[in-house]
Amino acid sequence: MVDSVVGDVPMLDLLRAGAAAWDVVTAARADAAVLAQRQRQRLAELVRTAQAQSPWYARRLPHDAVQRPLSELPVQHRGELMRHFDDWVCDRQLRRQPLQGFIADPRRMAQPFMGRYTVWESSGTSGEPGIFVQDAAAMAVYDALESLRHGGASPWSWPMPLGLGERVAFVGATDGHFASCVSVQRLRQRNPWMAPNLQSFSILQPVDALVRALNAWRPTIIATYPTAAALLADQAQAGALRIAPREVWTGGETLEPALRQHVQQVFDCRIRNSYGASEFLAMGWECGQGAMHLNSDWVILEPVDEQHRPVPPGRPSARTLLTNLANRVQPLIRYELEDQLTIDPRPCACGCALPVIRVDGRGDDLLRMDARAGGTVTLLPLALSTVMEEHAQVYDFQLRQCDGRTLALRLGGSAAEAPAALQRCRQALQQFAQAQGLVPLELLDETTQPMLRGRSGKLRRVLACGAG
Repeated sequence: MVDSVVGDVPMLDLLRAGAAAWDVVTAARADAAVLAQRQRQRLAELVRTAQAQSPWYARRLPHDAVQRPLSELPVQHRGELMRHFDDWVCDRQLRRQPLQGFIADPRRMAQPFMGRYTVWESSGTSGEPGIFVQDAAAMAVYDALESLRHGGASPWSWPMPLGLGERVAFVGATDGHFASCVSVQRLRQRNPWMAPNLQSFSILQPVDALVRALNAWRPTIIATYPTAAALLADQAQAGALRIAPREVWTGGETLEPALRQHVQQVFDCRIRNSYGASEFLAMGWECGQGAMHLNSDWVILEPVDEQHRPVPPGRPSARTLLTNLANRVQPLIRYELEDQLTIDPRPCACGCALPVIRVDGRGDDLLRMDARAGGTVTLLPLALSTVMEEHAQVYDFQLRQCDGRTLALRLGGSAAEAPAALQRCRQALQQFAQAQGLVPLELLDETTQPMLRGRSGKLRRVLACGAG
């Protein structure tokens, strides 16, 4: 059977999208008891699907998993799941090898895999990159959550809070099939009327080139990472960047209060922060009170300690376990994230019953390195991570700044593979430094030394001078 099509979107997808939008709107007004009931029902459906269609979960889950509390089910880890990818997924036609070939081709970004799946890759912050597959039903949920809860957008602006006349600039890592890049490209492909007002700008290009491009395009909304927003604010404060965004949307890293204040003061605009991951695109959104609300009707987050024991509300966790209630193709049940989560026991003054959370996620440093022309050049941590992953094919690493022209590299993984990895990193980083206008970069070999962790125990991948 062939779906009828409206524009470039199959009618069935439009029906799914409409149903998801209605569900999201009504749930936002529901009380805690109704939200908990929806969560329990969706969790039971997810567990049944995983047991019936995923050989991995059929082996791992107890036969009475549906009747058990979620806390009694086994914890899942990315590395193990990726090694058993073909047994993990519920569609027996999905295979890891063809998917890896698909995401290796930049021309395939946002194209449907097997004609029906949206695919993206994750960064290797846990030591190994991930591949994540979503069907139309899951994407409809993500779209509705992003459009109807993020920033309090109105239903008539759905499928994205993009009013007439807005010009949205996504400033990010565009050298891979990452979730944010795929999402932007997917919106452009599925909504041709939106494409002229939605553009991507790479953080891998030299800062002066990025500034020139943004000055020429004059965005009214910037969507980017907190550290990139800080870099743009610095450029605006110096008089190089001459734009007047109405809003800045941030995500992907921890938004520190001082950074938020700096960006807001320089651009004199509102910041809308959100919380998401490759494993679930739209986990949290900020209300008008500045509180981060968890979309608990579609995702479950469990704050746990190092032994995966529950952490009570009001206390930060060591790890977080994620259960994705929207994705039935690639089930994620008690999947470990490195984010540190605190659930606020108090209700929010905005009146929304969705839980309020505080998240300590990725918190790498901006690096200021010596420029060939004098002065310094600021390097974004996500730009460096992209170079390491996409160009050097190294995922478990730590870069520590020693001075304005020297970085030290530490690696996880096999010691036998370290010399070859070090050589790839040297080449990739030197090429990146040259393109950024830096003096020749020196990379110290610290590959035999353990990676540095902060007082919280959290691993940071890019450390500035004096950080630890």
